[in-house]
Amino acid sequence: MRIAVLTGAGISAESGIRTFRATDGLWEEHRIEDVATPEGFRRDPVLVHRFYNMRRADTARAQPNAAHRALARLARHHELTLITQNVDDLHERGGSPEVIHMHGSLLGALCAHCGHRWPAALVMRALDPCPGCGQPRTRPDIVWFGEIPYHMDRIWAAVEQAEIFAAVGTSGQVWPAAGLAQHARRAGALTVELNLAASAVAGDFAEHRTGPATEVVPAWVDALCG
Repeated sequence: MRIAVLTGAGISAESGIRTFRATDGLWEEHRIEDVATPEGFRRDPVLVHRFYNMRRADTARAQPNAAHRALARLARHHELTLITQNVDDLHERGGSPEVIHMHGSLLGALCAHCGHRWPAALVMRALDPCPGCGQPRTRPDIVWFGEIPYHMDRIWAAVEQAEIFAAVGTSGQVWPAAGLAQHARRAGALTVELNLAASAVAGDFAEHRTGPATEVVPAWVDALCG
């Protein structure tokens, strides 16, 4: 069976990764405009690197949970396309063989001058030279607000071909990810939302399973895998 799964911050929250709350405009006590936009990086690259160095360290200490491991098991039984909005590597460490990171990864570095990519050090600095062009324009390989998510052609195609589309731990407030369920439903997929509470796009889902990801995702996978 062809299955596409989108995961958001809710799946990693149970591993201790703090989620972004749009209601107060802050992310770990920082304004979003300061740490998650190209303009913020141009204004103060030192602050931005300090912020992502902290997040990288937090992620390294976190461990994959039962929901991450359940999705890895799903991939062993079905044709799974796993798409995540998260920038951590908990899916990979949980056993998933392939993950599409539409918002980039904390494990990646990107040159803001030439676009070269390479593995990120645990601690990155604003004046780190790019191994490609030598310019001191190193930034995290993260898709910030105002930037286009990665791999969208591949994501749209996988969602369109899926027999089941599921969203796990997503708020339904960040686009274009929030539009994937509607696209899947129009293409004929069964749409399933697994979340602590109904998302902003709950109406795009035919089924709802409410509760912690560590409980509802393994139960859902059990039903699909037998």
